[in-house]
Amino acid sequence: MMDNLARVTNLHVATKENIPANQYTQLTTHYDEKYKAGWYYMHAKPRSCFTALLLDEIADYQKSVQLEMLNSDQEKYGYLVLASDIEGIFNLGGDLSVFQGLINKRDRNGLLDYAVKCINVLYNNIIHLDSELTTIALVQGDALGGGFEAALSSNILIAERGTKLGLPEVLFNLFPGMGAYSLLMRKVGPAKAEEIILSGKLYLAEELYDLGIVDILADKGKGEMAVYQYINNVNRKANSFKAIRKVKDICNPISYKELLDITKIWVESALEIGNKDLRMMNKLVIRQTAKNV
Repeated sequence: MMDNLARVTNLHVATKENIPANQYTQLTTHYDEKYKAGWYYMHAKPRSCFTALLLDEIADYQKSVQLEMLNSDQEKYGYLVLASDIEGIFNLGGDLSVFQGLINKRDRNGLLDYAVKCINVLYNNIIHLDSELTTIALVQGDALGGGFEAALSSNILIAERGTKLGLPEVLFNLFPGMGAYSLLMRKVGPAKAEEIILSGKLYLAEELYDLGIVDILADKGKGEMAVYQYINNVNRKANSFKAIRKVKDICNPISYKELLDITKIWVESALEIGNKDLRMMNKLVIRQTAKNV
């Protein structure tokens, strides 16, 4: 697995080398020493989506955590928690404004470069940085498209009641190409995964909990408490939980090649959508921007 991570690390070099955490502009990080938990909160601008800069900053943070763990005599991190600083929004997905421009220019390489940035951070999260830590997503607001994929890629998905999660890409005649099918199929089977993707429906966290997609359902405003309750529970039975996580890795592996091959299909599909679909995409860009105002 380390060979895979090394390949990914070579791919996802941030635009700024070794960015100090206090210089991140779309990510806020915090280390909780008591619980050995690294928290990283997204707050992209002008839209709460996966901008290229946010992806670079997440990749840089992941790399810094990995290096800290490699260079520490003790296990510094037990948990890595992905969350959002924006009220009512976890993440609204891919940067549709960028997609529009690249599609209009027929820029296949630009689309692939963006998509690879996405799957690099997603894959690192899936394999929990090839380390003993556990990745957690805390969803306290809307998680759409790539935002939902990011949450799914975590080892544990915690969502507050009333939050909405879904994959709306079918509304503009595309599909979520950065891990959704791979991740959902392993949780609910191929038929249900396809249904969720092709419906474009937004699901309440309660519905996804019943389906087994959300692992822990928290009351509104109690998400962070649910994270710490989970950590305390794991720490009391650390050996059992660690073993089960390893079993999951063996029984439900997702290779980087699988993600990359699907992403290449996404790029070709994106170049096939028409003007009507682009107009719908533009409407969603306006909605994305409005939610950030």
